[in-house]
Amino acid sequence: MGQGFGRDYEQGEGVNTTCNPFIHEVDGERRHVLRCTTAAVALLMGSHTLTASAAAPAKGKPLGFTSVPTSSADALVVPPEYDAQVLYRWGDATGIAGAAAPAFSADASNSWQEQLLQSGMHHDGMEYFPLDKNPRHGLLAINHEYTDDGLLHSDGMKTWTADKVRKSQAAHGVSVIEVVERAGVWRVMPNSRYARRITGNTPMQFSGPAAGHALLKTSADPEGMRPLGTLNNCAAGQTPWGTFLTCEENWNGYFSAQNKPNPDEARYGLRAKGFGYRWHEFDERFDVAKHPNEPHRFGWVVEIDPQDPTQTPIKRTALGRIKHEGATTTLSRDGRAVVYMGDDERFEYIYKFVSRDKVKPGGYRANKDILDHGTLYVARFDAQGYGRWLPLVHGEGGLNAASGFASQADVVVKCRQAADVVGATKMDRPEWVAVHPNTGEVFVTLTNNSSRGKDGRMADAANPRNDNIMGHIIRWREGKSRQGDAVSRLDGDASATEFRWMHFALAGDPNADKAEYRGTIKGDMYGSPDGLQFDASGLLWIQTDISTSAMHKGAYKGIGNNMMLCADPATGETKRFLTGPAGCEITGVSFTPDRRAVFINIQHPGETASERSDPAQPKAVSHWPDGPAGGRPRSATVVIRRKDGGIVGT
Repeated sequence: MGQGFGRDYEQGEGVNTTCNPFIHEVDGERRHVLRCTTAAVALLMGSHTLTASAAAPAKGKPLGFTSVPTSSADALVVPPEYDAQVLYRWGDATGIAGAAAPAFSADASNSWQEQLLQSGMHHDGMEYFPLDKNPRHGLLAINHEYTDDGLLHSDGMKTWTADKVRKSQAAHGVSVIEVVERAGVWRVMPNSRYARRITGNTPMQFSGPAAGHALLKTSADPEGMRPLGTLNNCAAGQTPWGTFLTCEENWNGYFSAQNKPNPDEARYGLRAKGFGYRWHEFDERFDVAKHPNEPHRFGWVVEIDPQDPTQTPIKRTALGRIKHEGATTTLSRDGRAVVYMGDDERFEYIYKFVSRDKVKPGGYRANKDILDHGTLYVARFDAQGYGRWLPLVHGEGGLNAASGFASQADVVVKCRQAADVVGATKMDRPEWVAVHPNTGEVFVTLTNNSSRGKDGRMADAANPRNDNIMGHIIRWREGKSRQGDAVSRLDGDASATEFRWMHFALAGDPNADKAEYRGTIKGDMYGSPDGLQFDASGLLWIQTDISTSAMHKGAYKGIGNNMMLCADPATGETKRFLTGPAGCEITGVSFTPDRRAVFINIQHPGETASERSDPAQPKAVSHWPDGPAGGRPRSATVVIRRKDGGIVGT
């Protein structure tokens, strides 16, 4: 998610100028598309000879709700058999024990000190953590990705002060809130011993191979161990030991770099004036000329224990420094942690980390170091549906001092450059990753890439469309498999170094003028898939992030506002579950354990095409969720439940 601010900074143009080969250059095969058919699924699962049963129509799960139509209304629309309740809006009190609970000021006049005690802006990825085995009482950890300073301050950026910088930094980060359902109504608990805000200035800790490395040292932290704050927290993940993984995505946009960035800075998209946040004018650590190592302290996965508000968040350097979209954790066959991650930029890569140690019982305390030791990999997608995980290990695959990597710390700090060296496959904006709870199959959204097909960066088997404005979803199954092997089924071990892949769907509008924009969706259309999550039954929930600069225009004219859909991975059947208000992205999806409620986030309702609002007209695009009487649109967490109290999606 997150495109930067308008056309002055097209984050999607990509900063990967390396010459590592595309798929068709690797093996010279003719480009092809592996579609989600029964035969293709059988091949994915490892059956090279289709039996009668394999060729039979797949048996899917009924999607038990009324599909909603596309919409351009300034409203959240859910199926008629469902209710939606706004739970936690930007500016709502977080409910921190012993702290004040300042009310939201509709004119955005809240101080930065008050913002520290309120919900941050632009809700994104989140996870639900039940308390005391009660599915209706738990904690929500919620990312706040970035700010719209045109809405955050009464006069926007007309005047610019240190206090405005502090308020913007306070509106970033993470909320941990305690929520409970009573008589069908959810509420945020006040005075909660769990509640906390984590912001752009919260003290943190480094761990793993880069902790204390020279590239992480600054004048304020000469030991390179104590970074300050987390930023641009996009998607997220929940670990088997009960912690929250929040991911730093477009962190580069907060820094003002020199007019001609050095190669390492350019590889991560640093540029003069960044995205126009202007933090460097009052917080010099965001001035790269004065603090050249400060950018190295962002771009990490941060681990937070939601049940301990005193815990210092930890930046896990073993997972690599990229523009992390998310961190989805599963277990290998032998019980080790496996974390899948996408680097959300055009022509960037898909990664996974496999821990050295097995997950132990005992929660976070028993597994507090598990993400510090293991192997980081990057994906190579070969033609004919095969793939391989390439290790990013110092001393292997050309990752040595001669190529600029003197240690494993260099490999993880310069993770993109390391992936370039080993020959990873350039993808069309890898975003969320979801792992099927029963089969172990892995699904990834590739949101879009209109630069595919330009400057010699042509379509390939895994990214099969030039001018890919619609995006697609790819899936794979882990396990050793070679063409011609007499294998009836891949083992699905998440720690494997080989996999077989295919496309789940190419997004698009079947009525589009150009064939490449029509897609292969079985059911309700969508474009720019982003958020992705399985529920416990194996239904796949898809959320979209159509840019406000593209929404309702051109090939997107008929698709409407952003939406959430539900799909059956066995058949590909897809139904639209909700549509969002004007200018928003739909993101963040987490279920209660009994699946009687699902939490989703409405991010940046009312966003303009420039992605920064006019403070004189804050409701020019939307007045959701407070209505016409409200002062300005507000991102919010919403809880959705069936009116009859049944299981969501059935």
